[in-house]
Amino acid sequence: GKSEEFGPVFLQEPDDAIFSLDSDDKKVIMNCEARGNPVPTYSWLINGTIVDPGGDFRYSLIDGNLIIHNASEAIDYGRYQCRAENSIGSVLSRDALLQFAYLGAFSGRTRGAVSVREGQGVVLMCAPPPHSPEIIYSWVFNELPSFVAEDSRRFISQETGHLYISKVQPSDVGSYVCQVKNTVTNARVLSPPTPLTLKTDGVMGEYEPKIEAHFPQTVLAAKGITVRLECFALGNPVPTITWRKMSGNIPKKARLRKSQAVLEIPNIQLEDSGSYECKAENTRGGTAFRGHLQVYTLPQWISMINDTQLDSGEQLRWECRATGKPRPTYRWLRNGEPLNSQVHIDTQVEMVNGELIIHRLQQTDSGMYQCIAENKYGAIYSSAELKILASAPMFSTNPVRLIATVGKDVSLECRPRASPKPRISWRKSDRRVQPSRRIMLLRNNTLRIINSSRSDEGSYVCRAENQFGSAELTTMLLVKEPMRVELNPVRVEVTVGESVVLSCKVTHDPSLDVSFLWLLNNQPLNTQQEGGHFEYIQTSSTADLMIRSILLKHAGKYGCHAQTSADSVLAEAELLVRGPPGPPGVVIVEEITDTTATLSWSHGVDNHSPITTYNVQARSPVSLGWQTVKTDPEPVTGNMESAMAVELNPWVEYEFRVVATNGIGTGDPSTPSRAVRTKEAVPSVAPANVRGGNGRRHELVISWEVGLHSACTMDSLLRLSCWEQVSFWKDMEQEEMGKKKRTTGNETTLLLTGLEGNTQYLISVKGFNSAGQGPASSPIKISTKKNAPSLPPGNLMWIQEGNNVSLSWDPVKARDNESEVIGYKVEGRGHSQVMRTPNSAVVLTLPEGGTYIIEVRAVSEGGEGAASAQVRVLTSSGKRWLGSHSLIYSIVCINLLLVFIFLLIYIFLKVLII
Repeated sequence: GKSEEFGPVFLQEPDDAIFSLDSDDKKVIMNCEARGNPVPTYSWLINGTIVDPGGDFRYSLIDGNLIIHNASEAIDYGRYQCRAENSIGSVLSRDALLQFAYLGAFSGRTRGAVSVREGQGVVLMCAPPPHSPEIIYSWVFNELPSFVAEDSRRFISQETGHLYISKVQPSDVGSYVCQVKNTVTNARVLSPPTPLTLKTDGVMGEYEPKIEAHFPQTVLAAKGITVRLECFALGNPVPTITWRKMSGNIPKKARLRKSQAVLEIPNIQLEDSGSYECKAENTRGGTAFRGHLQVYTLPQWISMINDTQLDSGEQLRWECRATGKPRPTYRWLRNGEPLNSQVHIDTQVEMVNGELIIHRLQQTDSGMYQCIAENKYGAIYSSAELKILASAPMFSTNPVRLIATVGKDVSLECRPRASPKPRISWRKSDRRVQPSRRIMLLRNNTLRIINSSRSDEGSYVCRAENQFGSAELTTMLLVKEPMRVELNPVRVEVTVGESVVLSCKVTHDPSLDVSFLWLLNNQPLNTQQEGGHFEYIQTSSTADLMIRSILLKHAGKYGCHAQTSADSVLAEAELLVRGPPGPPGVVIVEEITDTTATLSWSHGVDNHSPITTYNVQARSPVSLGWQTVKTDPEPVTGNMESAMAVELNPWVEYEFRVVATNGIGTGDPSTPSRAVRTKEAVPSVAPANVRGGNGRRHELVISWEVGLHSACTMDSLLRLSCWEQVSFWKDMEQEEMGKKKRTTGNETTLLLTGLEGNTQYLISVKGFNSAGQGPASSPIKISTKKNAPSLPPGNLMWIQEGNNVSLSWDPVKARDNESEVIGYKVEGRGHSQVMRTPNSAVVLTLPEGGTYIIEVRAVSEGGEGAASAQVRVLTSSGKRWLGSHSLIYSIVCINLLLVFIFLLIYIFLKVLII
């Protein structure tokens, strides 16, 4: 279909422009673009006068853009506006200023010399050539590139361009040239030189300051720009410049430039307005200049006008609001032309303070409207389209069939589209409907029938008409008997896992079809998402809902919603599901001792079966999951909300939870309590299964078993603080005479040393922790081992065949107070070979080519006995040797006897000789 028409809306408006006359391309482009349907056409105004591109070859239009060829300042300088127009109306753009940038040449006329006394002040004039826009001034001393440096004595005004020297010195004598630079084109020109000379009639004496360069009496500045106020004085000595604001302080953002000759205020705001004073002082006196800084703002929109559609005959009220300093004034345009107070006889227009009121709108008032807010520094535009609707009445649907039920209220709507609003009338069967207490014509033209009956059936016609035409809407009203719904059973109680059928039966007018919808807790029931628990069976007038293997979540209010085209009815039934209890409330530990914890909780839901008992459970780091604990009272009945857990172990960290049980079963446990630790207590049970042995002759290894009853505690460094103490004393001695030794921690073995061999000791163990000591175990008797055999193996004999040595000896017999021999240890020196054997003979294989010493010891539980006599063996291959310690002993005895006999003979012969 045809797209909707709308008036022109600017997408791009012309901007202020500065065109350089030095540009090679003498073409200026002013941009303008708008959208609209139909597509807008464009025209331009220069200083309020329409431009005719056809009558002046220098102008051309491309789309909305105005192109000026061979632009010149004399003809083309001014304010430009774009006008966009289509069949709806026309709008004007904001105006844009077109300026031209140029810089003329200085006059070539020679400038006269300036002659002053030393110490006198001087002003050298620049007299710039014609230019646009602003220029920057600087001065050249003698020749380029030597520029005059500004300081407290020399100042170049950017307002006048003059060079000010407050106190001339001999070094200032020379030639001065003024250079000006265009800020847009960057073009530079130089003035003719101005010679500066010194008079020879003496030096100027001191004199008070005289301000030669200063800012205007009134300075106008746009909000947001940077303002520079100048102030410079001649004088001897060189004057000092100071600044102040007459009311308030100089803004903190302000900066002093050029030896305080310039006060610079960036981003100027309204609060920076006021009177400013500069003061020049030296030792001879002072002078001041005062001027007013006034900050203005361009208009800015607060509220704008928007497109509006109204019926003819209605009233238009538009309001636009803008801020600005000075305060903006308002004017209105319609289709680009000023809107007069009297447009035509039948329309009254009011325009007051940005508000536009048009009474009794007519079709001719449609078009494009613009509100302009302006002050002396600028103007802003807000545009909107006013559309006056004018059409004959029309209904979107016709006729209408409406079914109601006896006793119900029914509304027959009449909502035509028309402009202006039409007059409405109702009739039934060619008779005008007369309003009554039961039949009402509402303000929105709806016909409402209260407590309808069969007599209200019939054809109703709504007629709408205005000056452009008329239309009718026919509504056929049928009144039926109301529907009735029965849902059985109305209330039912079941247990989890059982099944139930809810039956819904409907009585209704047979000409109407019925649709059913099942609800659970007022939400539609999706039987597909319930895992096969629901089955739905429907006939033309019944609907049954079967619920199988019922869960707790199936409890609630079930609704059977029956609907026809005439009415809808809802019947409800309540399903209660009995099941195991829900979890009790979170468990709170009220009080904790060394062996008890007082707990409290809140009842969970009982799921329609009273709670009979609560089971209290606990978990600790050393338990296998959750364990039932004994309680006081025992059992915890269903009406209780607190109990005491008893027979806990001291210094153990516990969590507690509670599980509820009813006649259906046991529910889920509660949320666990926070972890709490029972208080410390002395060990309550003695160590068990104390035993000993396995040590050496003077030692006993004692071991025992402990459980949680050992009751370890924690010290300040969170280390386990528990230990055992072993007491030991000799049999037939008093326990007090014995000794004690403790473990370094919660250990279960301890080595006792320094004991007497073959001695019976009594052993007892008791537990300790930081709270104190526990009971001692019953003493047990444990004996240390007997001493090792004292006799060495005797009658050692050996046979050597090459590297093999066969040894044998007589068995050692232990004495009564010695440990029984359980074997022998054969040890060889020189080859580090050790053998153990239960027998009294052994065969050794020794490395070849060496001398080895062998000795034998008896071995018993009491340790190793005395060593035998040593056997020295020289190994060599292929030789057989036989030896024994008894043969060696005999030979030694014979040799000693022979020596003794020879000694006696010698003594006898000596005596005879004498």
